[in-house]
Amino acid sequence: MEFRTRFAPSPTGFMHLGGLRTALYEYLLARKNGGKFILRIEDTDQERFVEGATQVIYDTLRDCGINWDEGPDIGGDYGPYIQSERKDLYLPYAKQLVESGHAYYCFCTKEELDQRRQAAEARGETFKYDKHCLRLSKEEIAEKLAAGTPYVIRMNAPTEGTSSYHDMVFGDMTFPNSDTMDDMVLIKQDGMPTYNFANVIDDHLMHISHVIRGMEYLSSTPRYNFLYNAFGWEIPQYIHLPTVMRDATHKLSKRDGDAYYSDFIEKGYLKEALINYLALVGWNPGDEREFFTLGELEEVFDVSRLNKSPGIFDIDKLTWFNAEYIRKLPFDAYLEMVTPWFDKALAGKNIDYKRLAELMQSRTEVFGRVPDMVRFLAEMPEYDLDLYNNKKMKTNPEVAAESLALVRPVLEGIGDWNETAIHDTVMSAIAESGKKNGAVLWPLRIAISGLASTPGGAFEIAYLLGKNETMRRLDLSMEKLRNNA
Repeated sequence: MEFRTRFAPSPTGFMHLGGLRTALYEYLLARKNGGKFILRIEDTDQERFVEGATQVIYDTLRDCGINWDEGPDIGGDYGPYIQSERKDLYLPYAKQLVESGHAYYCFCTKEELDQRRQAAEARGETFKYDKHCLRLSKEEIAEKLAAGTPYVIRMNAPTEGTSSYHDMVFGDMTFPNSDTMDDMVLIKQDGMPTYNFANVIDDHLMHISHVIRGMEYLSSTPRYNFLYNAFGWEIPQYIHLPTVMRDATHKLSKRDGDAYYSDFIEKGYLKEALINYLALVGWNPGDEREFFTLGELEEVFDVSRLNKSPGIFDIDKLTWFNAEYIRKLPFDAYLEMVTPWFDKALAGKNIDYKRLAELMQSRTEVFGRVPDMVRFLAEMPEYDLDLYNNKKMKTNPEVAAESLALVRPVLEGIGDWNETAIHDTVMSAIAESGKKNGAVLWPLRIAISGLASTPGGAFEIAYLLGKNETMRRLDLSMEKLRNNA
């Protein structure tokens, strides 16, 4: 048997992380077993269709390295791979089910259905279609069809007994038909298939061997199996995935900015870190290893290691992953990636980006946080004099005033403003004064940065700021100390 998996998203917006994880697992399963990964666009629900969303699907998967073997843009033996372009092939299959008694024409109007739904709700019941049109005679059906009466085609589902199947994650599943089966619509009035019907037809025609989807489909799978059995087709292997959660009780939320792939890319997470971490949300390799390239995941992925419990997408853990990936980047690659983020805070400023990047790479967890970390180089922030209080350095505002008075003429006298010159000249002056290094360098860094924590120390910051800006800030801070003495 050839392993053939498919990712079949609806073009309704951005790529949800849960959907991306499904695509990743389908891709990995196919690659691990030398099979094919197919991309199919399921756009039968035209009301939810979003212009441009199909391109978002293409771009996201390719950006992640999840390349398909067959699909709308590259073709294949079982196309077309967009459901709306396959519209004409579904109705004959539905009529075949009508002929075999597994489906029937339904002529009930929306108003009639609404009345029955309201009546069921008034009785405290969940509405299910009551097979009203199944009782029509062949003559009545033929008459309505000849008159052009609008219709849908419904599945003639069993109402008694149970349905069972095997899932590769959750094991043997059995559901009472009275709870999970209903006469769902297969063909809508506009002739388009419903998602549930098209899904089965397309999976069969495209020879899909393994269907991977969310666990919310566990109880509806008997409906699909009813259709497979009605046609006499082989049922694919099922792999249902637990939900991706933000925590034990909350799903990933668009409102919180943590639902979509694009959310994290825009925040400055690396796609390689995101894919690596996403693979581990609901799956484990069976050992202590955590870092994988996509190629390595293809080699080690095993369905038997999928978890039954919901996968917690821990953003703090993702951030840790991302920081590790950033630290391992070649410096030139980091400099190229971080430059646009530097520009967000420092555009127009004469800052040595290369030196700043050297200081920042080990401190960068997420690129989106970089502008706030370096913005002090563009504009001196307001700060409280309490920053000068440091028990370890034995400093306070009074000590700071003395130290800055010592170091100011030393800095003023430096002609060639480079990091080495600043370091050597200031350190020599500190040694001559008999002061502790920290008693001078801590106040100096506060005075020219306005921050307790910075990328680099006083010498690096002074170099990056340049002499004129360093002296300007130093004078302002000294004035601030004098005014609060």
